[in-house]
Amino acid sequence: MKKIAILGSTGSIGTQTVDILPSIDAEVVALTTNKNIGLLERQARALRPKLVAAFDEEAAAQLRAALADTDIAVYAGMDGLIAAATEASADIVVTAVVGMVGLLPTLAAIGAGKDIALANKETLVCAGQIVTARARQKGVRILPVDSEHSAIFQCMQARGGNRAAKIILTASGGPFFKYSADQLKRVTREQALKHPNWSMGAKITIDSASMMNKGLELIEAMWLYDMEPEDIEIVVHRESIVHSLIEFADGAVLAQLGVPDMRLPIQYALTYPARVPCKAPRLRLSEIGLMSFFEPDDWSKPALGLARTAAAQKGNAGAVLNGANEAAVALFLQDKIRFCEIAPLVGEAMARVPVKGEVSLDDVLESDRMARTLVTEYGARLL
Repeated sequence: MKKIAILGSTGSIGTQTVDILPSIDAEVVALTTNKNIGLLERQARALRPKLVAAFDEEAAAQLRAALADTDIAVYAGMDGLIAAATEASADIVVTAVVGMVGLLPTLAAIGAGKDIALANKETLVCAGQIVTARARQKGVRILPVDSEHSAIFQCMQARGGNRAAKIILTASGGPFFKYSADQLKRVTREQALKHPNWSMGAKITIDSASMMNKGLELIEAMWLYDMEPEDIEIVVHRESIVHSLIEFADGAVLAQLGVPDMRLPIQYALTYPARVPCKAPRLRLSEIGLMSFFEPDDWSKPALGLARTAAAQKGNAGAVLNGANEAAVALFLQDKIRFCEIAPLVGEAMARVPVKGEVSLDDVLESDRMARTLVTEYGARLL
């Protein structure tokens, strides 16, 4: 029986991970949330983990009171996330928290020798060089959960020792595909949160709308699969059926297809290399009919261009890109800036935070802090 810790169990990926547990031979030993203690309490009573944690300190105090009649340990803050990530009995840690907050718990889990089912792309975007090096040192597997990176991982199983010449990441194009620059100036938060194919958290949905999410995935793929950024192509695929592809030196292309449902990639990360029946709906190609593929829109190129710059620079550039983007998206979700101002704010931070090629974990954390501060201050001046 595989023993699992789920960081971010009340979010989109976390709840779907809980949903597929009956399909696999697994026991949950740790759960965490930010502040959704109502759902976490229900999960804890149903799954009986050894410990739970709430990142928000006040929520943790309420959770401790709510679970006082159980023997479940309750932790708080970053220490709580790290306690869950390093729980001695866990075999694998699902990192389903959103944002930079996932980096330290993931590194702690790797240090404790836990395999990682990675749904927190910011971990590799910000500190890919550090994370992958530590995983190699500890003999830890990083198994991708994102649908695109899971698709690449699945295709890689058929390469027979041949190196992939190119990775092709597919993108839905979000809700604003084919919008003009003038239309983008008027889009609302509510419009940006309506993804055409996927049900995701607010921050990831906004990143998908801006195409920054695909830029972050490009950096993640670079570290996961040891590829140069120029060998990673991005193609808009509106139907979200082809989840990503790899191309070999002879021109052969392999793709992984499926309905847009995260339960399959989550389950494969947890059962790899075995495949077991999954609750996700089955793909019926005759029902899909036609599938379409396009170059990314001009409006999306600022975000993708910034991500490609960060990928080429490596070092702390990914931490600057990600920290600035998280801060800019937060401003947009608070209606403090317009949607079309997200990428320029990120670009401003990238231009002002010095780039370092070789970095320590402290460098990464400081670059993230500087980028967030610049965007928050710059955004305030726009009001």
